[in-house]
Amino acid sequence: MTGTVKAWAAQAPGEALQPYEFELGPLAADWVEVAVEYCGVCHSDLSMLDNEWGNSQYPLVPGHEIIGRVVACGDAVKRLKPGDRVGIGWFVASCNHCHSCVGGDQHLCRKNQPTIVGRAGGFAERVRAHWLWAEPLPQDLDAASAGPLFCGGATVFSPIVEFGVKPTDRVAVVGIGGLGHLAVQFLRAWGCEVTAFSSSESKADEARELGAHRVLSSRDAEALKGEAGRYDFVLVTVNVPLNWVGYLQALAPRGRLHFVGAVLEPVKVPAFSLIGGQKSVSGSPMARPKVVADMLSFAARHKIRPWVEEFPMSEVNQAIAHLRDGKARYRVVLRADGAA
Repeated sequence: MTGTVKAWAAQAPGEALQPYEFELGPLAADWVEVAVEYCGVCHSDLSMLDNEWGNSQYPLVPGHEIIGRVVACGDAVKRLKPGDRVGIGWFVASCNHCHSCVGGDQHLCRKNQPTIVGRAGGFAERVRAHWLWAEPLPQDLDAASAGPLFCGGATVFSPIVEFGVKPTDRVAVVGIGGLGHLAVQFLRAWGCEVTAFSSSESKADEARELGAHRVLSSRDAEALKGEAGRYDFVLVTVNVPLNWVGYLQALAPRGRLHFVGAVLEPVKVPAFSLIGGQKSVSGSPMARPKVVADMLSFAARHKIRPWVEEFPMSEVNQAIAHLRDGKARYRVVLRADGAA
């Protein structure tokens, strides 16, 4: 299938999005074309719009938390057919033959293709992906709010699985925002004792409603000192520098401080803060396809959902401003309205 696609694009860093059209070429044999119904607005979209990571290409069509219907399939597509509702996250393809891909770690493929790097994302009528990265959406998940699960949800669920977090663990989530509000829900359903660290007092009641057993201020140095040796796992979802030594001291022996938030400043970690308790510091990207599928099943079973605010796609710039201003509770989703 080929044709002209209407979208919203930024022409340069920091600019407002404007209506934009681009041409679709021939559909690859193992790719699908998806008609976009909803697309989340993630902080990573803001980073790409501003070229914070140095890999943005303009015109830039953001959007990588996509829910839509398959409208066309290449001849070699497996599992999917026209009419299926799917979700697409940060990646649309991987090489599928390197050591990482063959081992099931397609998200670590050195040749993987991000959805919005050098290609048009979900702020558009149509988007394309290799069939492996277009995951069927369980019927028990609401299409209007499920988009953020394909980036934020998968990002916080993946380390729970990959690093063997146990239901008996005491865990902390640092930052109760787009990522953190999902992490609290997953970890509570996983069976853990969950402590939420937030810089916003206004989020304390919401953090408890999401499932946190305890809520502490991330600005309170004395409170953090009082947590020494408590946590088996601390998940950092913020993108700002904090008292990392304090969080390392809050880890129990063999504990792990894990980053999914894109903190741009170097994280200074004294070696002795790790050695004595055999502690670890790590990070992870978006999840591999199998873990995305498991995350969706888990979310459906435990009725985990992103808290979203919905805007029509035609109000994309208002939605972006809402997110930039820190007003989102807790994810922003665009609804396709055909107005590009």
